[in-house]
Amino acid sequence: VQLQASGGGLVQAGGSLRISCATNARTFAFYHMAWFRQAPGKEREFVAALRRTEASTYYTDSVRGRFTISRDNLKKTVSLQMNNLQAEDTAVYYCAASQSTTWSPPLTLYDINYWGKGTQVTVSS
Repeated sequence: VQLQASGGGLVQAGGSLRISCATNARTFAFYHMAWFRQAPGKEREFVAALRRTEASTYYTDSVRGRFTISRDNLKKTVSLQMNNLQAEDTAVYYCAASQSTTWSPPLTLYDINYWGKGTQVTVSS
C-alpha cells in the first residue's frame, strides 16, 4: 500500500491549508486513516483519525475545533482541512493507514501499518 501526501506549504498564522493523501489500497474503506505530524527535534505525534466504516473522528486536543479530517472512499483519499493555523502547527505531516480491527483513539505509532512520505506545513507568525 502506498500513500502520497500533497498540499503542504507556507501560510501565515491564522490562515488555512488543506492537505490530502491518495492511496492505492484496494480495500481503502477498511482502513482507519490518520494524520500524524513531526516538528523539528520532536517525536512524531498523533493529530487526527477517521474510523474505517463509520464517520467517527478523533482529534488531539490542540487541533480540535480547528482541523477537520475527511475521507472519500471512492477516490481513495483522506484530507485534513486546517484552519486558524498557528506557528506551533509547523511540522511535517504524515498520512497513515491502520488495519486494526478495533477503534481506540488516539492512534499510536504502533497502530499504523502504512505511512506516507510526509508533506511540510510551515506557519509563519
